[in-house]
Order: sequence, then C-alpha cells, then structure tokens
Amino acid sequence: MSWFSRRKAPKPQAESSDRLQMPDDIWTKCPGCSSILYTKDLRRTFGVCPKCNYHFRLSADQRIPILTDRHSFVEMDAELRTSDPLNFKDSKRYKERLRRAEKKSSYSEAVVTGRARILDIPVMLGVFDFSFLGGSMGSVVGEKLTRMIEHGINERRPVIIVSASGGARMQEGIFSLMQMAKVSAALSRLGKAGLPYISVLTDPTTGGVAASFAMLGDVILAEPKALIGFAGPRVIEQTIRQKLPEGFQRAEFLLEHGMVDRIVSRGDLRDELAKILQNFGAVH
Repeated sequence: MSWFSRRKAPKPQAESSDRLQMPDDIWTKCPGCSSILYTKDLRRTFGVCPKCNYHFRLSADQRIPILTDRHSFVEMDAELRTSDPLNFKDSKRYKERLRRAEKKSSYSEAVVTGRARILDIPVMLGVFDFSFLGGSMGSVVGEKLTRMIEHGINERRPVIIVSASGGARMQEGIFSLMQMAKVSAALSRLGKAGLPYISVLTDPTTGGVAASFAMLGDVILAEPKALIGFAGPRVIEQTIRQKLPEGFQRAEFLLEHGMVDRIVSRGDLRDELAKILQNFGAVH
C-alpha cells in the first residue's frame, strides 16, 4: 500500500516569503489584552502585540523569513501528498478536507521542510503550519521530517523543527501514530552522528507531536505563553476531576518545571538560534 504519492510541486508564490503576511484589515484586536492594534505596526513586530507581548499564530510562510537569512530557504519534498491509506470518511471525505486545507494554507501538507541559513549558518529547517488541518501529523509529515533529518546527517547540518500542531492526524489512524517513532528514530541517528537538534515550541504544540520529537531536542525553546502538552487542559480536568494550576501547560509553567530550556520572544529567536548553533560548534 502506498502511503503517500508524488504530484507536481505547487508553483512558488512571488515574493511570498519576503514580508510578514498579517490580516488585511486595518485594525487587529489582540486576544491577549483586547487592545486595537494597527495591523501595519503588528507586521513590524512580527505578529507580537507591543502592549502585552501576545504572540499571534503565524503560518509557515510568515515564520520562515523571520528565522532565516533572506532568500536562503529552499524547500524540499513539496510534491509529496498523502494517498489516503484508509479511504477515510466522516462528515466529509478525507481527500476533500486535504484539498480545502491545501487551498487555505497554500502548502501541500502541515509541515514545510528545507535547507536554510541562519546568520550564515547552514541548517535543515522544518516549520509546521497550523492552518493546515491544525498542523496535524500524518504519514507525509513524518516522511518529510525524516527525509529532512537524514539529509541533515548526510550534509552535516544541524536540524531545527518549529512545532505548531494538534497532534497525530486521526484520519490516518495507525499510519499517523507510526510517525512518532519514525521521526524519533531519525533524530536518534542524528544525535549519534554528533549533530544538534533544536526544537522550537509555538502555540499550540500538543498530542503526538509533543509526545515525541517536539520534546526530544538537545535544546528546547518556546515562545511566550505557548500551549504545550499532550492532552488539552479541558480533557485533563474532566478526567481527573480537579482544577488545574493557573498557567498549566503554558510555556512559563513548563520552564519552571524543567521541561523547556528557555522562553524566547519571536523577535529574538533568530539570534538565539545562531548563538546556540555556534555553541554546538556549527560553522558558516
């Protein structure tokens, strides 16, 4: 059974990675402090509220130019598509959901992988796009990440994965759950090759992604107030029938309890990644 298939790669969108794409409205309301923000100002701060530091969710298109040197990102495996191994249907056919997600996000899957440079340091970079079916991990997501890691081993490049995911994709059942072990095994080979893996957790990073490679980084960074965990707070409260501590599963709570190494604001992330890579011995 073929788990994924090749199709013609999508046409690149002109200048799509040159600037931050925020909503077209003139004004944007901040979910954190309810301030009404001038959207052009929000673009200049990379989607971070200047009043309360709330970090808006970004698409892969928006995030990649913030992290990488100008025009340095070269996408890999853009042609891979899932072949719907279970022929899944609930209220809609899985294939129809995939078509709508691709149209909405402009990408073929929930993760974008490729080669890039960060302050002239060559890296392999994977960035999740939450707008594609909640950043869920199916067989193609696992395959793209595994191939990226293997290229990193062969080319002696560090690996960085920026996670934003609701977890494994239920429409692919066991095939999606297998990706947890598959990507984790590839990262183990990366570590044995003496190459660093940096995991960046953004809002939200949950489910099977959080339970596998997202928490396996040699260094784990997180954006402020990012939701990070396996099951959601509501599910946990309903299961244990207890009120959870304030801020439970937020990046600050995980930092306090030793699950995250550092919380880094979005505007400082590229410099922080470069410093960490230099400390690991990564060279230009």
